[in-house]
Amino acid sequence: QVQLVESGGGLVQAGGSLRLSCAASGRTFSRYVMAWFRQAPGKEREFVSVISWTSGSTAYADSVNGRFTISRDNAKNTVYLQMNSLKPEDTAVYYCAAVFLKWYSTLPREYDYWGQGTEVIVSS
Repeated sequence: QVQLVESGGGLVQAGGSLRLSCAASGRTFSRYVMAWFRQAPGKEREFVSVISWTSGSTAYADSVNGRFTISRDNAKNTVYLQMNSLKPEDTAVYYCAAVFLKWYSTLPREYDYWGQGTEVIVSS
């Protein structure tokens, strides 16, 4: 069982930066593939980024590639999403997700554990 708690969301102007954090419970965090998804009002939840259990591999949605960076610290049971050059279209609730040793999927249904989400609002 893994519990995930996101933090770091907020209101930022276009062009600004935010860093999201996702703190995980459990002793086997290092064996979980961790991902970030987002859901804008009236839209489906979409894949943002994913990182392997050893941080050796990452992947990004085309819409954020080059602007967002995912990382993890297994000693702190935490995964991060550094978001730079934010755009109004990045406005959404951002969710952290986890799946055990499965690399990798962009589909929400493939992930077993979810946080409650943290809201990011980018003003123009």
